[in-house]
Amino acid sequence: MVYIRNIALPDFPLLLAPMEDVSDPPFRAVCKQGGADLMYTEFISSEGLIRAAAKSRQKLDVFDYERPIGIQLFGSDVDTMGECARLSTEAGPDLIDINYGCPVKQVACRGAGAALLRDIPKMVDMTAAVVRATHLPVTVKTRLGWDEDTKNVEEVAERLQDVGIEALTIHGRTRVQMYKGEADWRLIAAIKNNPRIKIPIFGNGDIDSAQKAVEYKNRYGVDGIMIGRAAIGYPWIFREVKHYVATGQLLAPPTVEERVQACRMHFEKSLEWKGPRAGVFEMRRHYAQYFRGLEGARQWRSRLVDTNDPLEIFAIMDEITAAEPMLVG
Repeated sequence: MVYIRNIALPDFPLLLAPMEDVSDPPFRAVCKQGGADLMYTEFISSEGLIRAAAKSRQKLDVFDYERPIGIQLFGSDVDTMGECARLSTEAGPDLIDINYGCPVKQVACRGAGAALLRDIPKMVDMTAAVVRATHLPVTVKTRLGWDEDTKNVEEVAERLQDVGIEALTIHGRTRVQMYKGEADWRLIAAIKNNPRIKIPIFGNGDIDSAQKAVEYKNRYGVDGIMIGRAAIGYPWIFREVKHYVATGQLLAPPTVEERVQACRMHFEKSLEWKGPRAGVFEMRRHYAQYFRGLEGARQWRSRLVDTNDPLEIFAIMDEITAAEPMLVG
């Protein structure tokens, strides 16, 4: 077992990455069903939460079927992050996570996310403030460093452990790399092998198959992995990794019926949580991934995005099931 204080996770747990405009409750529901062991909300702006911005407040929604579930926060002000952690604790998650890894300009250029990798003392102060503000376990997600010349994650790991974090997820790229190039897990392995480090270390970056998950598990010795983009429209990646870890054999890909069932569940949850207008509109970004590789996928997606009627969308999904299109790539 892997423990984050009192949160017991299975050996080599699989974490769902917090992804902006993706990791909402409907998406998390299908990933939980697919086998995710620990999930996080979309990242929440501390400033937005303090201002009681509706979008930030809605992101605090967590549900019992998701547990264990963490709320992820980001911000640039130490005191505001502490207050945000207190408010987030009241929402009833199992842990609080701090985002020190987001590379996008809208976040980093405001002194939040990966920007804190350029100011380690402030990162330490901010982390300590969050730890003091909640009784829940606090975890962190970060990157190797700001750029190739400042890969300081080894120092970050030790100092954040010293102020009380209870797990660390590391994306194997710098902020300057964004999501380009290949993730480098060598520093992640060095931190895992550091005798000073006692907390679980999770690796993130480029895990898009069961084979790669097991290869990285064996090569780098991490306690678990976090999967992000590979789970979009393909929540089965969690069960595929688990099966391969346990048996060394690959599962067959999901059937057409399974794809439609997952897409339908995702859509139903979207309607329930967001309402009919937003539920229909925001689901459109997911259809291409759910039906990727199926014969006629482009035509199915075109029909699904061209209607605003939930009943018609469900009817099209039934058509896809009945047609049983072949998997062509």
